[in-house]
Amino acid sequence: MVQTTGYGMLMNPSPEGASERNPPPMSSTHLSLHYHLIFGTKNQEPLISSGWRDRLHAYLGGVIRTLNGVPEAVGGVADHVHLLVGLRATHTLADVLREIKSVSSAWVHEDVAVSSFAWQEGYGGFTVSASQLEKVRVYIQRQEEHHRTRTFREEYLKLLQRIGVEFDERYLL
Repeated sequence: MVQTTGYGMLMNPSPEGASERNPPPMSSTHLSLHYHLIFGTKNQEPLISSGWRDRLHAYLGGVIRTLNGVPEAVGGVADHVHLLVGLRATHTLADVLREIKSVSSAWVHEDVAVSSFAWQEGYGGFTVSASQLEKVRVYIQRQEEHHRTRTFREEYLKLLQRIGVEFDERYLL
């Protein structure tokens, strides 16, 4: 039986009929799942001091690795963090974020001794194409520079508008 794919190529569903014009069905999975994740401290409190910020970023990268993800960039300032991560198809974004926030919050309480530390409930999670990875990586690495002239809220609103995400300002950060 011969079937036509949505791309106009003739495909024979059985491997016996495979040829250059009729390749066999795909036998493996290929993914490029990169996410730009953004979340802040509760009430945007500037709790992440420069004295331990780099340790927090390294710890967040370690949490991602523990979850079998790939930390491609981690950065941020006193009131929020940005992560560029590679995830597997089996990950669910909500579960990954819940774990990152929970484990890192406990670390701040125990190792840094900031008992008032907490992350906000929500987060931003945006897919990143392979062609934009370097651009996002540089953006994350330059967070301190960006925030000399704009707040986290201003940055986040601009990002949502630029990528076309609908939002209600009453429920932002």
